[in-house]
Amino acid sequence: MEKRIREKRVIQRHHLKYYLSVYNRKTGKPIGYIVNISTEGLRLVSHIPLLTHSVFQFRIKLPREIEGASNIDFDALSCWCRPDVSPDCFDTGFKLIDPPQELMQLIEGLTSYFSFKLD
Repeated sequence: MEKRIREKRVIQRHHLKYYLSVYNRKTGKPIGYIVNISTEGLRLVSHIPLLTHSVFQFRIKLPREIEGASNIDFDALSCWCRPDVSPDCFDTGFKLIDPPQELMQLIEGLTSYFSFKLD
């Protein structure tokens, strides 16, 4: 019998059509892609399983400069990791830690852009 996990999320996450690459801020190496995001957290797909209950220092490289910035740096706590539906990929859930205003504006912009609106 399949057990269902009760959804604890109170803020809706938005699935992205195009994935945003995320890099390790210290090494500059790619870690994975954001596949959904909210003001509280995100889900990242990577080619390796990521350590849980660890703080990661991330960087998003913006496709173009916005208000003089070409990157958004932020920290996130990994909460869980499991195999993705795609072979050789893993999903990791993160909670944002004191997200900078630039990240919150990006999330707001993505939410607005990708959300279905009724007129």
